[in-house]
Formats: sequence, C-alpha cells, structure tokens
Amino acid sequence: MDAFGIAIVGSLLVYLVVGNLAGRKVKHLDDYFVAGRNAPTFLILGTLVASVIGTNSFLGDVSMAYSGYATPLIWSVPVCVLGYILGGLYFGRYLRRAESLTVAEFFGRRFASRRIRVLAGILVLLGLGGYLTTVTMGAGLILPKITDLTYVQALFIVWFGYSAFTFYAGSQGVVITDTIMFMFFSVVGVISLSFILGSSGGWFASVEKLATLDTRDGIISAASYLGPGATWESTTDIWIWTAIFGISWGIVFAISPWQSSRYLMARDEHVVMRSACITTVVLSVLWPIVYFAGTAVAIHNSHIDPPAEAMIWAALNLMPPVAGALLLAGILSAGLSSASTFLSLTGFAVTNDIMQQTELDEAKRLRLTRFTVLTIGIAALIVAVFAPPNIFWITTFVAQAFAACWGPVAFMSVWSKSITESGAFWGMVAGIVTCIVLQLAALFELFSMPVYLHPILIGAVISYLTILIVSHGGSISEEEKQFLAKIHIAPPELADEAAAAATMIWPKVLIVWGIVCAIGLIVFYARPYQAATGQLTEGGPYVVWSGELLLALVFGGLMLAGGLFSHWAIKRFYASGI
Repeated sequence: MDAFGIAIVGSLLVYLVVGNLAGRKVKHLDDYFVAGRNAPTFLILGTLVASVIGTNSFLGDVSMAYSGYATPLIWSVPVCVLGYILGGLYFGRYLRRAESLTVAEFFGRRFASRRIRVLAGILVLLGLGGYLTTVTMGAGLILPKITDLTYVQALFIVWFGYSAFTFYAGSQGVVITDTIMFMFFSVVGVISLSFILGSSGGWFASVEKLATLDTRDGIISAASYLGPGATWESTTDIWIWTAIFGISWGIVFAISPWQSSRYLMARDEHVVMRSACITTVVLSVLWPIVYFAGTAVAIHNSHIDPPAEAMIWAALNLMPPVAGALLLAGILSAGLSSASTFLSLTGFAVTNDIMQQTELDEAKRLRLTRFTVLTIGIAALIVAVFAPPNIFWITTFVAQAFAACWGPVAFMSVWSKSITESGAFWGMVAGIVTCIVLQLAALFELFSMPVYLHPILIGAVISYLTILIVSHGGSISEEEKQFLAKIHIAPPELADEAAAAATMIWPKVLIVWGIVCAIGLIVFYARPYQAATGQLTEGGPYVVWSGELLLALVFGGLMLAGGLFSHWAIKRFYASGI
C-alpha cells in the first residue's frame, strides 16, 4: 500500500475508533441528539467549521476559483461569515434556551404546531438528504484517482466511513470526529498551499504569474475572468452575484439546520457567542487559503478537465507523495465530516419531527433513531451509485432554499410578537415553492432572469410577504406567547462576570483581525498585483487606488465592523440580561 492508501485508511480508522469510544457514552436521547448539551467552545467551533467545509469546498468551490472566479468568492467571504455573528447572537442563543432536540422541534414548539414541525422535518430530510448524497459523491470521486477502486467501490467505503460512527454515536460522536477532521484538513490546507506556491516560486512570484497568466486573463483581478466562455458578461454582473451569494450563505450560516443545530449541543450561552466569533475568524482564513490554492494550480496546468479535480491534480503532481496523500485524506475528511452531520440530522428529523414517536420509551426511541439513520445512509448510497456524479449544483440549491423558506421564519420566531402559526407555515411553503420553481426553470433553461433577480431574493421576499399577509388579523395562542416569553428569560450563566469577561475577548480579537486582514491583503495581494500589472511606478505611492485595493479594504472593513457589532451586542446582552 502506497502513501495515499495509508493516509486514507489510517484516517478512516481513527474516525471509527474515536466514534466507537464516543458511542459508549450515549445513554439517553440527549446524548445521541445533542451530545448531552455539554460541548465546550472548541468542539462547537470544530463541528461548525467541519459541517460547512466539505468536498464541495475542496472540489466545487475550487473548480470556480481555478476557472477564474477566486476573487468573487473572496469578496463574499466576510459577508458569509458574519452570518455566524447574527445567527449565534440573535437565533442560536434562543434556540438553545428552548432545549429542543432539533431545530424543527423548536419551530413546532414555538408556534404550538405539529404541521410546522412536520414540514420543517420534511425539508430537512429532503434538503440535507440531497446534500448528503452530493458530499458522498464528492468523496467517492477521490479514491479512484489514487487507487484501483471503482467509483461504486469508493462510494461504499466512503459511506461506511461516516455511517459506522454516526449510526452508533450520533451527535456525541459527530461533534468529536468533526473537530478532529477540522484540525486535520485545516493543517493540511495550509501545508498544501505552501507546496503549491513553492512550486511556483513562492507567494509573490505566484501572484505575479497569476496576474499575467495568458490563459486566464484577470484570474485574480478584482473584476475576475471575463474572457472566452466566461460565466458572466460583465464585472457588474459578477459583483451583483457576489453580493447575493454572500448574503444568501450568510443567512444559511445563521439559521440553517446543519449550522444552527450545533448550538443545541453547547454547554452554555457563553459557548454559543464565543464559537460564533471564533468561527467567523477561522473561516475567513480557511476559505481564502482553499480558493488561492486552487487558483494557483492554473499556473502549472490551466487545462484540467473537469476543473473540480484541480486540487486532486495538485496532490498528484505538485506535492511530495506524503504531502499529496495528506491533502487527499484531508479532502476526504472534509467530506466525511459534512456527511456525518447531514446523516445524523436527517435521521433525527424523521424520528423526532416527522414520526414523533412520543409513545415509545427513551430506549426504544433511541433504537428507532439509530435504525432510521442507518436506513437513510443506505438510501443515500443507492442514490449516489445511480445518479450522475456531477451534481454539485444541489448544494447551492439546498442552501438557497433553506435561506429563503427558513430565514424570515427563524428570526421572526424569536423577535416578532405578531407572526402567527399560519403565517409561519405558509411563509415556509411559499419560500420553498418559489425557490424550487425558479431553480428548476433555470436548470432546464425555460427562461432566464437578470442576475439581480436571484431565486433566493425572490423566495425570501415572497416568504416574508406571505408571513405578513397571512399573519395580519390572525391570533396568537397563549401557548405561543408563553414559549416566546420563556426563551427571552436570560439563563443564570449570563450573570457570571468571569465567564463574560472571557467571552468579550473574542469580539476584540475579531476587531484586531479585521485590521490585520486589510493590511495583509494590501501587502500580499493588492500591491504585488499592481506591481505585476504595471500600475506602480518607481518613486510613486506604495499602492494606488484599484479594485484590488478596494477588495482588501472591504474584506478587512467588514471583519472589523463585525467585531465592533458583536462587541456592542454581547456587552448589551450582559448589561440588560436578554
């Protein structure tokens, strides 16, 4: 067995052993569903990052970066990650206070509605079931590149890798293995970037070569690639798409079931607020690393087809065998971490929210949930075997659908006293139906819409308007009022001054990080790019005004703003006890 095989098999064995050990601690439903509600900050950070960075980041996003669109992705990063601040502070904290087992259960209890809970559970099952299938496919595409395995054999190994510990340990195992995987693929990502850049002569040499790359003119410019076969016709279209992309994913990170449900496992509210701030910083580092690494591969080979395999090509051709093996194992780990989260959440949705077998005792419900998780995993494997593997579009569709149909309801469920059960139900229905119709119309090219009329914007607006119209004149039950009042009662830990002081450190870190980002992007991106493209003159200013400089200032400025906002908000929470 070569280095690639050893790295893959070794990583799988580690996750299986750790998951098995964690599974021994599962005695109750709380242990299986929400890890006993006792996870510390580092584990919540690990599972938040690992559940969002999967094979679609290392393959799908890299495909876009390699094709000439790294800068739109980087433009969107600060907008995306600030969703954690809004979500953690204005939804996640209250979600945890409700002490529900799932987000769908929270919606059902908030509106005293079985149909809302079932609808939310069905959306989780279908949406995350599709997401689970795509990350399984993504991970399955890796193994045949480095072994003699067929695609189907690889799918089975990948499926077994994440199903074994998820089935047995539930969230108790997922949160721990997610954190291990997060540490692994983060370190591997940094090492991989160093090797890819090293093969190009280093950071500044790589920036110069990319700035003047004939085959991808503008590949790292602020305007991005607009040459033959470009995805967008103008820079304006790119920037509009980038803004919408960033906002939509920001909403996803704030309220989506595979992100907000992580807060249900937190030890206390301090953990929720700290992990939201730290995740914002970590992802603002990891994503640009992945994007730039994928882009830099074009220096050596600008004709990789499909472009989603750019990082795989780099592992096999630009890196020493051991480093390349670790990169592929890291990509596989990213896929396994996301898959384990999606598998557990879909299983929980079926038994806890759709079936709601409340007449069963705890032991029987636990056995039923494990059986359901295994069944859904097998179904995802079967779909992955027979469906075409190039369906990464599902991930964006799922994210947009949840943002449109859950976004307005999620925030209003905490902050609105006028939203009714009917308004929430039909708002979710209107949002998801709008997204599905518009996305299918675009997929089958039935009609085209301007970039500013994005399905998520239309879906979210229609969802919100539906909530207002249906709720107008409606009545709110006493049970709903009491539940809303209950989740606005601050828990005792907010009065702990020592814990509060520790929490307040992280908004300050975010503020400093915003300044560091702006300076770093100017020094390591804007200036060397301008020098390579002849915008700087000898004896002239250090840097001149350009889109690249604007990118550096916007990126750092948004991170700084996020830090200032979170500092103000958290301080206010502590002072007012809300």
